[in-house]
Amino acid sequence: MKIFGIGMNYIQHNKELDGALYKTEAPVLFTKADSSLLKSGKPFFVPDFMGRIDYEAELVIRICRLGKNIPQRFVHRYYDAVTVGIDFTARDVQQQLREKGLPWDLSKSFDGAAAIGEWVSKDKFLDVQALRFHLDINGQTVQEGCTADMVFGIDEIVAYISQYFTLKTGDVIFTGTPAGVGPVHIDDHLEGYVEERKVLEFNCK
Repeated sequence: MKIFGIGMNYIQHNKELDGALYKTEAPVLFTKADSSLLKSGKPFFVPDFMGRIDYEAELVIRICRLGKNIPQRFVHRYYDAVTVGIDFTARDVQQQLREKGLPWDLSKSFDGAAAIGEWVSKDKFLDVQALRFHLDINGQTVQEGCTADMVFGIDEIVAYISQYFTLKTGDVIFTGTPAGVGPVHIDDHLEGYVEERKVLEFNCK
């Protein structure tokens, strides 16, 4: 199983990171190790030795068939379910790596850094490119997004990735985070929603 992430896919998030609204020329693609996957409501153990750890709530899709060089018009056949995930990011480490022009792996791919919720069939929704999702921490909404605001849409992302990687059943794609990211702390309780459906719930320890 492969875990893909898309960076800088909501321009308001780009502004909070870099102080400017901008769109990248192509999807910013990175991968996460399979050992970073966190599911089934298991707790996230905050690696405090890495400095500030930020939550980044995202819509996540699940690949359901083998595909390579998939034309964008056929992409809808290659994923079957969505959920909310948290792309945990070691922000201090990421900033250091970015300043040196180095890959982000250490800041994005550590154990537990890819939390995902329960899968919901995409057929439950009228349009996956118009889905609202949000993250609550300790009962307060801290981040909200809508897939209609993506720089690169879901079908475009999948087609792009499939040019470089053969997609296989069970692969997952984190599609980018909207504005509102922030740090997590020990004892935080996280809940993620697609529309009004709770799909993600776990604690930080």
